[in-house]
Amino acid sequence: MLELLVVRHGQSVADIENRFEGRADFELTSLGIEQATRAAQFINTYYKPDLIISSPLKRASKTAEFISSACKVELFFEEEIMEWNNGLLAGLPREEGMLKFPLPPGGRKPHDTSAETESFIQFRARAETFLSKLLSQFSDTNQRICIVSHGGFINMLFRSFLRLPVNMETSISSGDTGIHLWRIDRNEREIIFTNYQEHIRDLI
Repeated sequence: MLELLVVRHGQSVADIENRFEGRADFELTSLGIEQATRAAQFINTYYKPDLIISSPLKRASKTAEFISSACKVELFFEEEIMEWNNGLLAGLPREEGMLKFPLPPGGRKPHDTSAETESFIQFRARAETFLSKLLSQFSDTNQRICIVSHGGFINMLFRSFLRLPVNMETSISSGDTGIHLWRIDRNEREIIFTNYQEHIRDLI
């Protein structure tokens, strides 16, 4: 049985400055550091992983480093699990970004790469590729793997995990250091819980 403990990073500077983040590489805020510290302590106590795979972007990598230190397990960085590549939007204040690069009528289409962004089809393919490699390597092992990433990528990975369509209106919430637990037992895929945040309940 393989378990995937999927964790979103803590609050970043872009969150409080209301900026498009994506591939813009913002640091954690002081609150984000506290959130990551608590998440690490919770994970070490209740869901200690066998290894950690993290996006190399600062907000995720720092969150992963707290988990790695608390759990004393090895940390690997993987570019495939970085956030959606939002091209020219990265780092812009949201109001400015929406003025410069407004959404087309009817919203962004799955193939759309306007503003030099990654299309949703390309984004989904990246999540599928990562999951395929991961399952190829670990599906026959009894391990728990912690994946530290971003809200957008976690949604794409969730859709890949459940074999859901690329273009759909349904999504899962991933708050600051929200924790998800997914399980694969032979050919059966289970969602155990999503967006657990009790470790920071008094901070929300």
